[in-house]
Amino acid sequence: MTTMSLDPTVQSLGRAWSGFRLSHVKQQLTGWWHNIRSRAELESLDERSLQDIGLTRCTADSEAAKPFWIA
Repeated sequence: MTTMSLDPTVQSLGRAWSGFRLSHVKQQLTGWWHNIRSRAELESLDERSLQDIGLTRCTADSEAAKPFWIA
């Protein structure tokens, strides 16, 4: 019986994908969704609410303008 050997490139790809976990993807997507929601909520706050949490409109607008993938 002969043993078939995999190409080293295929073997290294297999090792790279072995660390891939759907739970990590879900965690990343959840974090991004949190960023989207919290920034939209921050953007909708009035001046008094911003003052209550210690932010200026400029700071809130700057935070809300960040892309969702940036923490």
